[in-house]
Amino acid sequence: MARFAILFCLLAGQLAAQPVYVTLWFDTEDYVEPSDDEATLRLARDLTALGVRATFKVVGEKARVLEQRKRQDVIRALAAHDIGYHSNYHSFQPTPAVYMNGYGLLDGAREFERRELPGVRDIERIWGVTPSSYGQPGSSWGPQSNIALRRMGIPVYLDEGSHVTLRDQPFFYGGLLYVFGIGRYVFRPSLEDEAALTPYLARFDAAAAELRAKGGGLISSYYHPNEWVTTEFWDGVNFSRGAFPERADWKRPKTRTPEATERAFRIFRRYVEHALKVPGVRFITAREFHQIYASREGAAVDRPRLAAHFQHGINFYESPETDLSAAEVLLQLLGLPAQHVDGPSQRWQTSVTAGVITRAQFDRAREDVVSYIRFNRMLPPGTWVATGRLSLPDFAATLAFDDGRSPSVTIHKGAPLFEKQVSTEPKRHFNWVIHPEDFDGSALHELGRLQAWTLKPARLR
Repeated sequence: MARFAILFCLLAGQLAAQPVYVTLWFDTEDYVEPSDDEATLRLARDLTALGVRATFKVVGEKARVLEQRKRQDVIRALAAHDIGYHSNYHSFQPTPAVYMNGYGLLDGAREFERRELPGVRDIERIWGVTPSSYGQPGSSWGPQSNIALRRMGIPVYLDEGSHVTLRDQPFFYGGLLYVFGIGRYVFRPSLEDEAALTPYLARFDAAAAELRAKGGGLISSYYHPNEWVTTEFWDGVNFSRGAFPERADWKRPKTRTPEATERAFRIFRRYVEHALKVPGVRFITAREFHQIYASREGAAVDRPRLAAHFQHGINFYESPETDLSAAEVLLQLLGLPAQHVDGPSQRWQTSVTAGVITRAQFDRAREDVVSYIRFNRMLPPGTWVATGRLSLPDFAATLAFDDGRSPSVTIHKGAPLFEKQVSTEPKRHFNWVIHPEDFDGSALHELGRLQAWTLKPARLR
């Protein structure tokens, strides 16, 4: 009996030691209602007093308005936390998805950078740091932003959405660490109902235990400071469905009663205090993500194993030693060094009608793909066989089946399985009150599927 008790204590200790991280972040965006400044100040100070650092993703215009209002107290309080970026104007038209929707991959990235870089520079000027992370306003997402964010030195995409997801945990995508699509591990207790908090905290405990049993993981909690002081969102009352009134015509949102505000702070504090007491739980900011998550692309995998993997479908590769995106698998099959390359900028359909081509034809096609990747640092949409096109998935599958010696090469169809991680519901997943009523993000999701060549899980170190 004593041995059983000792074993039970050891196992319980091991479970408790598995890391469960909570990232707490605030979209700090309301530059219309002045009381939002007070809510932001109090949240930052209260969390500092609790010993918790959060990520405040600040809108560029919000940062500038804090300066104009001479709110150095708010700026200093936020400096004790992690500063991220939440777009330059948030709900001004056109919003990011709207303006990126009219562009392709590379020109969309340049347009994102043109419009968003001034806000990043103001964040850097005011707080003296490059933002740790970026997250889109509302559901205004687009894959072109990944390229621009890398150029701006922002390595983390932190938000919540359903455009791209992978198992309700962080993943690598487009050269960034995505903390996005966390799904059932998103926790944000209602600030309205204090009686509902206790059962909600029990759900939090169950989620933490579930993650510990899996070897650790991440819980994401997010809010907006204006939720503590207003009953409606500042942008919804001014910019709904594509509206764009002049600044002089902006309306202030309805505000909470002092009692409701105090209740909201009380509920939130109880949530944070409870999470701090849960065994093995630790709060982290976006700036710490790369310390705890690894991309694990360094280990080389023998070619037959990678070829067999692609023969069953084009997808990211997972093993105890390493994880590889489909793009990284393709690079290894081609004998190219490990590096980040973006996905294709467009989709080709195979037009080669022959089921079998010569060795010389396939070798030229292979050399063409290698040359394209080296020159552009991105994957091609496919390659040429004489005047016929061979799509990238079909080329990758054919490469996986090719023995490298036979005088002829059989063309194989490739199924890009990773594309299942990207939404096929562009209207529903872009249904943000600020977007125009008929907004359709099909083109953005199509680019998103092409960029999913770069998708793979993020692993705790």
